[in-house]
Amino acid sequence: MPTLRYIDAEKVHNLSIQMVKYGFVPRMKSIDEPILHSTVWNRQFKNPIGLAAGFDKNGEAIDGLGKFGFGFIEIGTITPQPQPGNEKPRVFRLTEDRAVINRYGFNNDGYEAVRARLIDYRQRNSANKDSKYFKFTNFFLKINRE
Repeated sequence: MPTLRYIDAEKVHNLSIQMVKYGFVPRMKSIDEPILHSTVWNRQFKNPIGLAAGFDKNGEAIDGLGKFGFGFIEIGTITPQPQPGNEKPRVFRLTEDRAVINRYGFNNDGYEAVRARLIDYRQRNSANKDSKYFKFTNFFLKINRE
């Protein structure tokens, strides 16, 4: 949408998250081609094309992002405590290069808030959501420390 180029890039990103979160996205035709099925670390994926971390930092739009046909969706980066990220401005358009520089940093709502969203997502989308054995086990949560 060319008009969006005239609005602050971070505001457009936030607007995009809200639109996807509330379902204002077209459902993409799902193509399930066996040749695209992939296995990574004993996990099965319908296709190897995924959305990397950084777009939905807080796990707000998982339902809507699922309509795009990704084989997987990675959210985050998530930190133990909420943090604001780098000072603004932190997103820059390179119009001639048709590119964007992202210097958000690790702005996110923190582990507890994002975990609650993931549990809610799981409960809304689980075949066994009413089971007393329902557990929060099928999501990767990795803490990187050096």
